[in-house]
Order: sequence, then C-alpha cells, then structure tokens
Amino acid sequence: MAQHTDVVVIGGGYAGVMAANRLTQRDDVTVTLVNPRPTFVHRIRLHQVVGGSHDAVVDFREVLAEGVRLVVDTVTRIDAAERGVRLATGGTVGYDYLIYAVGSGSAGPRVPGAAEFAYPIASLEDAHRLRRVLDTAPATATVTVVGAGATGIETAAELAEEGRRVTLACGGALGPYLHPRGRRSVARRLAKLGVTVLDGPDTKVTAVTRDAVRLADGRELPGTVTIWTAGFGVPDLAARSGLSTDAVGRLLVDETLTSVDDVPIVAAGDSAAPSGLPLRMSCQSARPLGAHAADTVLSRIRGEQPARIDVGFFGQCIGLGRRAATVQMAAKDDTPNGFYLGGRAAATIKEIAIRGILKELAAEARKPGSFSWLFTDDKRQQLVRAERGDAPVTR
Repeated sequence: MAQHTDVVVIGGGYAGVMAANRLTQRDDVTVTLVNPRPTFVHRIRLHQVVGGSHDAVVDFREVLAEGVRLVVDTVTRIDAAERGVRLATGGTVGYDYLIYAVGSGSAGPRVPGAAEFAYPIASLEDAHRLRRVLDTAPATATVTVVGAGATGIETAAELAEEGRRVTLACGGALGPYLHPRGRRSVARRLAKLGVTVLDGPDTKVTAVTRDAVRLADGRELPGTVTIWTAGFGVPDLAARSGLSTDAVGRLLVDETLTSVDDVPIVAAGDSAAPSGLPLRMSCQSARPLGAHAADTVLSRIRGEQPARIDVGFFGQCIGLGRRAATVQMAAKDDTPNGFYLGGRAAATIKEIAIRGILKELAAEARKPGSFSWLFTDDKRQQLVRAERGDAPVTR
C-alpha cells in the first residue's frame, strides 16, 4: 500500500498559500492550512483599508487550491515530539511535515503610551479599527504617523491624498531602505501632498499621549490620531513551542528552510530565519520562500536532499497615494541603487505587481509547481559561509 503524507501549513498569507498550493502536486499528500480568518488578507493593501480605498480581503477560493483543507482556527502550540499542532478551539491536528508560515505583525512598542494611545496597522483588524477612529475624527484633525518605512510612507500619503493633515515622524531617515535618489523622489511627492516630514535622529518618538507625541529633542507634536508603523515583530508560537528562534522570534532554519531542531518542520516567509540571516520581510520574498518550503517537503517525501534557497530581490515599490509611487531598484542581494521610477508610471507598475501576486497564487492553485522566481542572490552562500567563519566575503 502506498504511504500517505499529511502536511500542515500554519498561516494563510503569501508564503503559506503558495506552499499549500504547491504541495498539491502529489495525490498522496494531504494538505491542511490552518489560518485564523476565513478569508485571505492582501496585506500590502492594508494602508488602503485605512484610507478607505480598498478592503484588502480576497475569498480563499480565488487563491487556494481545491485540494487544500482550510481549518479556520489558531494554533496555540506545536508539539514536535508528537507531530501535532494544538488548536485554540480544542483538539489537535497531526502531521508528518509542518510548514511554519505565521508571518509577522506589529512589534510591541516599548515607548511609553504607545500601546495605549497609538494605532498599529499590521493586521486587518488593526486597519479596520483605525479606519473607524478616522471616520469619527474631524476632517481637520491632525494625524501623526510614526515610522517612515514603506508602511508609514504609504499610510501618510494615502491619508494626505484623502485630505487629512498628516505629520510623518521618521525617527531617523525617511525611507531608510531607499537610495538617496529614491528618497528624494518620495520626499517630493509627500511634500506635494502636504505631508509634514520630520526626519533625523532627533525625531524619534519617546512618548505618546492621548493627543500628542513627544520627540527625542523635546518637541511635542499635537495630534488627534497617532498611527504606529515603527517596526514589525513575529508571533511567539515557535518560542512557546520550545523551538529555536533568533532574537526577534523567527524560527531558526538551515538553507533548505528546515528547522535546526526537527527535520519535519520547515519555515517560510517573515517568520523564518535561514542560517540566522533572514531575508527582508516582504511579500516579495514570501512567495518564493513558500514555494521553496513546499519543494523541501516534497524532496524529503521522495527521499532526496532538498536544495538550498536562492532568492533575490528587485527592489521596493512604495505607493504614494493612488496616483503616484516610487519604484526603487536594487541589486539581487537587496542593496538599493540609484535607479528608480517615480510618478504615475510607477503607480501603474505597483498596481500591476499587487494584482499579479494574486494571479500567481491562483495560477499555482490551478497548476501546482508552475511558480518560478526570476531573482536569485549569488552572494548569499558567500555570506552564509562567512557567517560560519568558512571564508571572507565583501558585500
């Protein structure tokens, strides 16, 4: 009798859905996806939920293969010894292999008052809550966005385009990932939208109150609504389950994405730390990592040695309202360069890319194994060897 394999995927985001779909290549593999929501969240549109221009919700039937069993629940613990995951509603789902794709969320702010008075937007529920707050706030109310990464910039631009008075407290450089040329492009668009940008080390927020934020230089910025986008964290499920994690809480895995503790556990997306050198948290890396995690499991089922990850980047797209964007180009190792595209053309590219992600997931659902990625990083293995002390490397 042919042996049957049960695979559980925790997390129905970009990495988890890609992995689940890809696993359906084999008829002798049963795939169960555990996700706390009954719908797929197009997370890179959450700033548009806050701005009221999109709902960021997609029916799982549009992106998930028919053969995948969807369990709407939350995993509270992984029992590696017994090969099972415990659910919040009770009961356990057993597995032969587990793909850990729990994603990321808002990092718990340690700034006094931030947890009480600032609004994160890292989840759909966060975005809905903030939208309700904005709907009840006067149109003239000042909104302070804390954090000037892609999420902070996109949120500030979206609300400013809506007519809100917005201050962006960077706490450092505007768009720290960006090349100076790309940064200037973003700054010009924000200025055109009327966003007050406060950058530099003195703009780090040190306290949040109900109607103001305090900066490192002692200034207080009055504001009706404070939005917190300064940093992302990951769920502590791996740590609570006794698995090895990095300082942030990402599951420690090798270059095949296999857990350093337990071979049947494989990780993908924002919650994975391959060789202690995690890739940038992004949907750009989540999809190929999800596909690679599935390939690792399929290789082990066939009795083959899994391949090492080879995932590169093209850069970063930052939306600046609905009519403009900046596309920052980068080397495959994610080092930004001086090439960028701005304005309406960049906005069109970003929108095509956003829609294309759903098309990729749907295509993998229809034809598992068809997804491939163009960008690979030739330097990663050098960095891994250097981290282990095997060879010198320059980056």
